[in-house]
Amino acid sequence: MWTNFFLAAAGASAALAGLVIVAVSVNIARILQFPQLPMRAAATVVNLILILVSSMATLVPQPARFMGFEIAFFGLLSWLFEVRSSEKAITARVAARRPRFESLLQATLGQLQTLPFIGGGIWLILRNSDGLYAIAFGVLMIFIAATLNTWVLMVEILR
Repeated sequence: MWTNFFLAAAGASAALAGLVIVAVSVNIARILQFPQLPMRAAATVVNLILILVSSMATLVPQPARFMGFEIAFFGLLSWLFEVRSSEKAITARVAARRPRFESLLQATLGQLQTLPFIGGGIWLILRNSDGLYAIAFGVLMIFIAATLNTWVLMVEILR
């Protein structure tokens, strides 16, 4: 039932990760002028790789518990990147006297991207296959946030 979803997610995440890497390499000088953007770009790539790794884990024939451990572990690693990215965004916002909602929006989106993988992985460890629905929500949130971040790194950075 989930095979087609995770096959599509793996391919799309790999393609979008490549696009983000190209966007960063093309605009690296401009990105480095903003202290929060390098970590934001890194978190975006890491989250897309989280989709790739999690999708591949679901496609490997293995017990749900093992799959749950893998997804929760990689979700935790991605969450750490999001926490660091949020810290950088908050620090930069304060220094630049930008509106508070900008950094709060980034922090909230970061949590909505990674926590479903951790929770879904834990559900799978507990032998509850409904954890896949949480992971699917996380996949969709990462695609939305990664698309927004790619726009910032490719277009908004040049304004």
